[in-house]
Amino acid sequence: MKIVLASQSPRRQALLGQMGLKFITKSPEINEDAFQGRDAQDLVKRLSREKACWIAGQFDPDTIVIGADTVVVRDGTILGKPKDQEDAQAMLTSLSGRTHRVCTGVTVCQGEKIVTQVEETNVTFRPLTDQEIRQYVATGEPMDKAGAYGIQGLGGLLVAGIQGDYQNVVGLPVCRLGQILLDFGVDCLALASR
Repeated sequence: MKIVLASQSPRRQALLGQMGLKFITKSPEINEDAFQGRDAQDLVKRLSREKACWIAGQFDPDTIVIGADTVVVRDGTILGKPKDQEDAQAMLTSLSGRTHRVCTGVTVCQGEKIVTQVEETNVTFRPLTDQEIRQYVATGEPMDKAGAYGIQGLGGLLVAGIQGDYQNVVGLPVCRLGQILLDFGVDCLALASR
């Protein structure tokens, strides 16, 4: 069985690999800006589905394609990837000492069968000083991440706690994805135990 991850994200690739799956990656060519202006859950559902379906169109109908999209939401405002260091500092300042949501849409498709679900995790930042924010931004880590932080890296130093799926915050809700894959006849634990 062929499995394709519709993402070049090294974080998603690592998480999918930890699930014991053999897969290839292919990057979808879709205009994510065309989907802006929606609420977070609708946005990540649509984007994960578009990514998966775009890639699925390039393979035979037996191929399983996994697409995902993650956003950070603060007070109803979607925080994407920062445009520059100033934008990253502003995002981190707005998250300091507060709780926000991380929403990931995940889609699995095989032929005509398509399943899309959303996972949400609450993340609480400790209060940050301006100097800490500047130092973190200077590392470069925030620049390619939604909400301007990576919980799996130095950004973990900013997080006081989470409620929900940690791996969802990294970019792929492994538990939820594993349950969806069961519906497609892929049992990760059974494959890993062989």
